[in-house]
Amino acid sequence: MDTAAAQRGNIELTGAMVSTVASPAGTMSARRLRSEDYNDYSSTEASPDSGPPEGLSGFSSPSSYQRFGEADGTTWFQTLIHLLKGNIGTGLLGLPLAVKNAGIVMGPISLFVIGIIAVHCMHILVKCAHHFCNKHQKPFVDYGDAVMHGLEASPSAWLRNHSIWGRHIVGFFLILTQLGFCCVYFVFLADNLKQVVSAANATTSSCDGNETMVLAPTMDSRLYILSLLPFVVLLVFIQNLKFLSIFSMLANLAMICSLLMIYQYIVRGIPDPSSLTLVAQWKTYPLFFGTAVFAFEGIGVILPLENKMKNPQQFPTILYVGMGLVTVLYITLGALGYMRFGDMIKASITLNLPNCWLYQSVKLLYSFGIFFTYALQFYVPAEIIIPVAVSQVPERWALWTNLFLRTCLVCATCLLAILIPRLDIVISLVGSVSSSALALIIPPLLEISTYYSEGMHPATVVKDVVISLVGFIGFVVGTYEALLELIVPTVSNATSALQ
Repeated sequence: MDTAAAQRGNIELTGAMVSTVASPAGTMSARRLRSEDYNDYSSTEASPDSGPPEGLSGFSSPSSYQRFGEADGTTWFQTLIHLLKGNIGTGLLGLPLAVKNAGIVMGPISLFVIGIIAVHCMHILVKCAHHFCNKHQKPFVDYGDAVMHGLEASPSAWLRNHSIWGRHIVGFFLILTQLGFCCVYFVFLADNLKQVVSAANATTSSCDGNETMVLAPTMDSRLYILSLLPFVVLLVFIQNLKFLSIFSMLANLAMICSLLMIYQYIVRGIPDPSSLTLVAQWKTYPLFFGTAVFAFEGIGVILPLENKMKNPQQFPTILYVGMGLVTVLYITLGALGYMRFGDMIKASITLNLPNCWLYQSVKLLYSFGIFFTYALQFYVPAEIIIPVAVSQVPERWALWTNLFLRTCLVCATCLLAILIPRLDIVISLVGSVSSSALALIIPPLLEISTYYSEGMHPATVVKDVVISLVGFIGFVVGTYEALLELIVPTVSNATSALQ
């Protein structure tokens, strides 16, 4: 995931935001989804005081449309790295448990199918954005504007009259998604810190075992979440993205090292997988769906990444290559993680690592990365909500209002994390409720609304309707099953999540 009402002076920070995101969802550049208070000119040589570059105003058909890259834009390799960063985060670590909820055969196949659908929806979004850039002679159209223009092109008069709600809907789901990410981070940090602290006395230099044998009494996970609150509040008071980007780069390096250590551990000593469930019960499949969509929810970074490229024409290839690598990573870690730990797999695979200093440090390294990623993910809803509120108070109260609202938003995510302290359920809920809307439901409907009046092949309409229905069914059933699991947990999932 992009959307905030940013000041013009902050536009140059967008590149830093894109390069520092490490999420599934994740998507700091998602803040550019909402552009009603500024115009983005970074994809062209246009400026607020000048018209579009020569040739942009002469488009007569979509086929003549061409993206104009900026001279100092990102290269194809930099864009590829940003795309990978924007799709790899906590959702990745929850995929082994998701594969368990689907089965060792059904899980990888489903991940592959969801990956294909998610990438296709990303392609739809880019195509529709290009169409409206051509139609309205704009250098850049973000997610919210694309949906708004799509409703304006709809054959329905009611939708045309309420087209502004397209932008509001995207903004709403983006806020929901990003605050959901923040809730996931609270629970992830608490679970990993709790395990490290409880196993501190039994931690050894030997990594032969794969389970902590002796756990010392320690606080409840909810108390760990609460104890993290002051540090997170102080973290979000830092509003300088350039300063945060230093910590974020260190966090990214820590997370990469952690992933390499996790991979090398799980590929050693995989037991006979013949006892694993091939296809799990249908009641647990919606939990898999929510986690999988949560992991694949990187659609928000797509348009900003393409916009920042030096040669945007290369982006389709980068999209397919990058998301292909992401899909392979998801399938391999999900399947191998489940094969390695079987029914003992936990909500985050880091919780299954052995009780030795090497792998305890892996948990701390990844937690370090997630802690600073919180501030970047939080920046999205903060930049959507806070400027509107601050504009309503006298200037002398602006700073205090800003800090107060930041504190309230962090406390809200902390409270939700305390109320739902199970990492697997939080991930599944966020994926089912908001990620499915942004990644699966809206893009196909946008394509229909955009091109229906211009003529669409019936097969394309059917395809888009089917994808949106799959997303909607996943949204409804996934949310229901996640809430049901929270209220009446099954023994196996509750054990894996809470151990």
